[in-house]
Amino acid sequence: MQTQLRVLQSNGVLGDWAANVQQLTTAAEQAQRDGVACLVPPALALCGSPVAGDYVLRPSFLAAVQTALHQLISASTAWPDVALVLSYPAVQDGVLVHAVSVVRNGAQIAHGGQQHLQGDAALLRHCQPMVAAPCQFSIGATRLAVLLGQDALTPACAHAAAACAQVIVALPLQAFHAGQPQALEAALAAQAQAVQRPMVSSQWAGGFDHWVFAGGSVASNRHGHVVQRLEYFVAACADITIKNDDLSANSLYPVPEPLCILWQALVQAVRDYVEKNRFPGVLLGLSGGIDSALVLAIAVDALGPQRVRTVMMPSPYTADISWKDAQAMADGLGVRHDVIEITPQVQAFETALAPLFAGTQMDTTEENLQARCRGTLLMALSNKFGHVVLTTSNKSEVAMGYGTLYGDMAGGFAVLCDVWKTEVFALARWRNAHDPLHTGLVAPIPERIITRPPSAELRPDQKDEDSLPPYEVLDALLRQYLEHNASPAQLEAAGYAPEVVAKTLRLLRLSEYKRRQGPGGPRLSPTAFARDWQIPMTHRFTG
Repeated sequence: MQTQLRVLQSNGVLGDWAANVQQLTTAAEQAQRDGVACLVPPALALCGSPVAGDYVLRPSFLAAVQTALHQLISASTAWPDVALVLSYPAVQDGVLVHAVSVVRNGAQIAHGGQQHLQGDAALLRHCQPMVAAPCQFSIGATRLAVLLGQDALTPACAHAAAACAQVIVALPLQAFHAGQPQALEAALAAQAQAVQRPMVSSQWAGGFDHWVFAGGSVASNRHGHVVQRLEYFVAACADITIKNDDLSANSLYPVPEPLCILWQALVQAVRDYVEKNRFPGVLLGLSGGIDSALVLAIAVDALGPQRVRTVMMPSPYTADISWKDAQAMADGLGVRHDVIEITPQVQAFETALAPLFAGTQMDTTEENLQARCRGTLLMALSNKFGHVVLTTSNKSEVAMGYGTLYGDMAGGFAVLCDVWKTEVFALARWRNAHDPLHTGLVAPIPERIITRPPSAELRPDQKDEDSLPPYEVLDALLRQYLEHNASPAQLEAAGYAPEVVAKTLRLLRLSEYKRRQGPGGPRLSPTAFARDWQIPMTHRFTG
């Protein structure tokens, strides 16, 4: 006797109740026609997103969840042989919990909730653990247990196995960061082997504000061997055969290389932010430098050239090769490219300020006027035509405060805010050598943009390394400090010059007020600014 189970890897929109219910109904009706006995969408599929934030505190939101649940219960009489697994936020006994129900033929046949929340606190920060037996139900002769979030990686999994569950259905809620899909897959497989039960997972695949979810839903047999892996970053479904208390499947998508995964995450984040917020397209300042070039390549892969617009805004310090390289890249990708000379605007500001600046020397104030003129022009175009402005500062610059408030930091989505400068170069070279989305755009970034020394071009012959350590040194130092909590003494013991350590950490601390005012962007690491790195703006701690 064998049973078919279908994993539904989804990408939805929070609060789009009609669309979410319709998607689940359509999938269940198709499962009925195909003889599939159980349909497993990802956690919180009723909400359309794994991230609901503070909406879960609003009675109207929770009421809408219950309405959607009852709509699906009523609709399930049209597919009586399919058990549909649904998780959702709910208030039970006066406490907000992450609950799960199994719906079949007009009724809830099983119920439970998440018992361990530690690893999912960022996504479920208002929920409380649910003290209950694991949610269990039967399809045919097979007994299944549903474990939410972190539960599949805790003793709750062994408890479910001990309670006669023959198959574990895991609905994890881990957001993407570099290495996360592979680490989660390995952890689920190891748990399957430990409890000697096959395990099936269903995961989200898409961008949700700054959160990105990788997909890659996996299934492992009772020996911990992965028998199914769905493609990363796409909505998909796949069937699994349950026979003799074990699994078989025929969709083992290969794991891409790390830079490919990072590229796909960035593309998915941009595409979903634009699509789900219904922007007609995107707009960015194209400077002829590596960061804006990389953002442009990501945007075109995400949206196509017709929905991407670039603007070159030269000043007297803009090198001729910057003009030429920006134009060449825009022409090669087929995007609209405009040029607006900012010298008149900068001079107007300088003239207006001259009486107040009398007796002072030129410094970064005048440099910032250039950036702020550019930001004003981009935001004016955004207001007029509706395109969201993509900012282009990378994580290294954000860390050091090398961005101008209301200038190059002005915009709606910071694509590279969690991408180190060294990763920017690596991604540019990788994209020039690969066409991951089969767009036909080969080597989109001119080689000279990659090989030129980075510069903001706000004064004559300016180079980033005039005032910063080489990015290879800077990024490695910051990684040790941010990701491994290294102290200044430990950094010096690791070989970093004391003056470099002191200056770097000083700039990091001083720039916190800027980061608080910058636009959001995709979280790609466990130490993303604004989400994972949170320090006071006012303090005197130097450790």
